[in-house]
Parts: sequence; C-alpha cells; structure tokens
Amino acid sequence: MKLRNLSHSTDELIRKIHILLGKRNILYALWWSVKLGHHGKFDGKCFFKRYPGSVLKVGKNCMFLSRVNSNLIGIDRPCSVSTLTSEAVIEIGDNCGFSGTVIGAFKHIKFGNNVRCGANTLITDSDWHLDDPRSGEPADVIIEDNVWLGVNTVILKGVTIGTNTVIGANSVVTKNIPADVMAAGNPCKVIKELK
Repeated sequence: MKLRNLSHSTDELIRKIHILLGKRNILYALWWSVKLGHHGKFDGKCFFKRYPGSVLKVGKNCMFLSRVNSNLIGIDRPCSVSTLTSEAVIEIGDNCGFSGTVIGAFKHIKFGNNVRCGANTLITDSDWHLDDPRSGEPADVIIEDNVWLGVNTVILKGVTIGTNTVIGANSVVTKNIPADVMAAGNPCKVIKELK
C-alpha cells in the first residue's frame, strides 16, 4: 500500500471499528423494546425511546449514521427515533438509511423499503405541543418505497410521499407529494416528473 493511500485506509478501518462498536445500539434498542430487523448497522450512538404501549419497529439491513463525520455532508446530531404516546406507531421498512435523522411519532409514521434520509432530516406527525389550542391533531406520515429525502429536509404531519420520489435539500414538506417526481422548496412543490 502506498503511503498516500494510508490516510484513506486508516479512515476506513476506523469507520469499520465504529460500526462494530455501534452494535451496542442493539442492546439499547432491546432495552426500549424496539423491534429491530437483522443486519442493521449503526455508526455512532442512536437514541431510541418507545412510549409504553406504542410500537417501534425497524426492518432489516437499515443503517443509522450518528457520528459527525460518518456522513461527509455533515451530521449535526445523532439519529433519534421516538414514540411519544401509547397509541403511536413507527414502522421502518427494509434497507433504509438515516443520517442524523430525527423521527418523532405521536400517531403513526411509516417508511417503505429503500428509503434514504439525508443528513439532519426531521420527520414528525405532530406539532409537538398537544396542550396548546393552536396545535392541530397529529396526522399520519407515510413515506413510500424508494423515496430519497435530501439534506436538512423536514417532513411535517399529514404528509404522504409517493414511491420513487426525490425531495431536494432544505425542503419543508407540508402537503402530499406524488410518486415518481422531484420536488423541493419551502413549501415543497413538484419540480419535474422522473421517468
């Protein structure tokens, strides 16, 4: 191995060690009675919190990146997945990836398979202040198969994002987005169809 490649090889070795150490997240998830699918990977500390009586399940082959440099676009925070009422349900399909993603459910959030959540994404089905009369009721969030959420995307309550759709960076999604499109902006709107 040439000396100029040593830094890259060392970095890859460190990453593999962090993923190996990340297996402690499996114990943390078990402590919170999270149903984890097989072959999940964690790079850094992922926070799970399951409210008593609620459901939090993660499919197989999912990856949670929580270290600042585990995604070179930049992660501001660790992954955090939480249910906040006894009726809440979070369902994450197979082969999904999360980078510094925060998911908070008061009612129901469902991810299909092969969903990619870019760095620092936020997905919530509520306004979070249920005791404030200005807040509306929680509403389901459905993210279908093969959706890609760009860096810093925010998905708010009552939204469905259709299969194969790409949401651009820094978007705030407040309304449904159909399948097979590229959408972006604040508020997020369809830019073009994807063939």
